[in-house]
Amino acid sequence: MNKSLFTLVVVLAAGGCSTEEHIYGAQPLVARVETGMSKDQVQQIGGKPVSITDRTVEPGTCFDYTLTQAGQQHQPYNISFDGNGKVDHKSFMTCAQWSQAQQEAREPSHSGGGY
Repeated sequence: MNKSLFTLVVVLAAGGCSTEEHIYGAQPLVARVETGMSKDQVQQIGGKPVSITDRTVEPGTCFDYTLTQAGQQHQPYNISFDGNGKVDHKSFMTCAQWSQAQQEAREPSHSGGGY
Protein backbone atom coordinates (compact mmCIF):
# COMPACT_ATOMS: atom_id res chain seq x y z
CA MET A 1 0.00 0.00 0.00
CA ASN A 2 1.50 3.35 -0.92
CA LYS A 3 2.09 6.00 1.73
CA SER A 4 -0.63 8.42 0.58
CA LEU A 5 -3.33 5.74 0.45
CA PHE A 6 -2.23 4.53 3.88
CA THR A 7 -2.51 8.12 5.20
CA LEU A 8 -6.07 8.43 3.91
CA VAL A 9 -7.05 5.07 5.38
CA VAL A 10 -5.65 6.11 8.78
CA VAL A 11 -7.46 9.47 8.64
CA LEU A 12 -10.75 7.83 7.72
CA ALA A 13 -10.38 5.20 10.41
CA ALA A 14 -9.61 7.85 13.01
CA GLY A 15 -12.71 9.81 12.02
CA GLY A 16 -15.03 6.85 12.46
CA CYS A 17 -13.86 5.19 15.63
CA SER A 18 -12.11 7.62 17.91
CA THR A 19 -12.01 8.99 21.40
CA GLU A 20 -13.78 12.06 20.05
CA GLU A 21 -16.65 9.86 18.88
CA HIS A 22 -17.09 8.60 22.45
CA ILE A 23 -16.95 12.12 23.93
CA TYR A 24 -19.04 13.98 21.34
CA GLY A 25 -21.10 11.12 19.90
CA ALA A 26 -24.36 12.28 21.50
CA GLN A 27 -24.13 15.75 19.97
CA PRO A 28 -26.70 16.24 17.20
CA LEU A 29 -24.19 16.90 14.41
CA VAL A 30 -22.34 13.70 15.20
CA ALA A 31 -25.34 11.52 16.01
CA ARG A 32 -27.89 12.67 13.43
CA VAL A 33 -26.08 13.90 10.31
CA GLU A 34 -25.91 11.13 7.72
CA THR A 35 -24.43 10.64 4.28
CA GLY A 36 -26.76 11.99 1.60
CA MET A 37 -28.32 14.79 3.68
CA SER A 38 -28.62 18.26 2.17
CA LYS A 39 -26.96 21.43 3.45
CA ASP A 40 -30.34 22.66 4.72
CA GLN A 41 -30.92 19.45 6.66
CA VAL A 42 -27.49 19.75 8.27
CA GLN A 43 -28.09 23.37 9.26
CA GLN A 44 -31.46 22.43 10.75
CA ILE A 45 -29.58 20.01 13.00
CA GLY A 46 -26.41 21.97 13.76
CA GLY A 47 -27.20 25.58 13.00
CA LYS A 48 -24.99 27.93 11.08
CA PRO A 49 -21.42 26.62 10.65
CA VAL A 50 -18.41 28.58 11.89
CA SER A 51 -17.22 28.77 8.28
CA ILE A 52 -18.13 27.52 4.82
CA THR A 53 -15.40 26.82 2.28
CA ASP A 54 -15.19 25.42 -1.22
CA ARG A 55 -13.43 22.07 -1.37
CA THR A 56 -10.07 22.13 -3.11
CA VAL A 57 -9.59 18.49 -4.14
CA GLU A 58 -13.08 17.37 -5.15
CA PRO A 59 -15.92 19.70 -6.22
CA GLY A 60 -18.14 20.58 -3.31
CA THR A 61 -18.39 22.53 -0.07
CA CYS A 62 -17.29 22.00 3.50
CA PHE A 63 -18.84 23.27 6.76
CA ASP A 64 -16.64 23.80 9.81
CA TYR A 65 -18.24 23.47 13.24
CA THR A 66 -16.80 23.59 16.75
CA LEU A 67 -18.15 21.05 19.20
CA THR A 68 -18.07 21.66 22.94
CA GLN A 69 -18.69 19.28 25.78
CA ALA A 70 -18.62 19.97 29.51
CA GLY A 71 -15.11 19.51 30.83
CA GLN A 72 -13.61 19.09 27.35
CA GLN A 73 -11.78 21.42 25.01
CA HIS A 74 -13.37 22.71 21.83
CA GLN A 75 -13.27 20.06 19.09
CA PRO A 76 -13.25 20.88 15.36
CA TYR A 77 -15.76 18.94 13.29
CA ASN A 78 -16.41 19.17 9.57
CA ILE A 79 -19.21 18.09 7.32
CA SER A 80 -18.30 17.89 3.67
CA PHE A 81 -20.71 18.00 0.73
CA ASP A 82 -20.25 16.69 -2.79
CA GLY A 83 -20.88 18.72 -5.95
CA ASN A 84 -24.62 18.01 -5.61
CA GLY A 85 -24.74 19.48 -2.10
CA LYS A 86 -25.13 16.13 -0.30
CA VAL A 87 -23.10 15.00 2.72
CA ASP A 88 -20.31 12.65 1.67
CA HIS A 89 -17.96 12.92 4.65
CA LYS A 90 -17.80 14.06 8.28
CA SER A 91 -14.91 13.95 10.70
CA PHE A 92 -13.26 15.39 13.79
CA MET A 93 -10.97 17.78 11.94
CA THR A 94 -11.26 21.11 10.20
CA CYS A 95 -12.16 21.41 6.54
CA ALA A 96 -8.58 22.53 5.87
CA GLN A 97 -7.20 19.41 7.56
CA TRP A 98 -9.60 17.19 5.60
CA SER A 99 -8.60 18.90 2.35
CA GLN A 100 -4.92 18.36 3.18
CA ALA A 101 -5.53 14.67 3.89
CA GLN A 102 -7.33 14.29 0.55
CA GLN A 103 -4.54 16.12 -1.27
CA GLU A 104 -1.86 13.93 0.32
CA ALA A 105 -3.81 10.81 -0.60
CA ARG A 106 -3.79 11.86 -4.26
CA GLU A 107 -0.09 12.67 -4.45
CA PRO A 108 2.01 9.85 -5.85
CA SER A 109 4.39 8.24 -3.43
CA HIS A 110 7.95 9.43 -3.91
CA SER A 111 9.47 6.45 -2.22
CA GLY A 112 11.59 4.33 -4.48
CA GLY A 113 11.24 1.39 -2.16
CA GLY A 114 10.60 -2.09 -3.33
CA TYR A 115 11.84 -5.58 -2.87
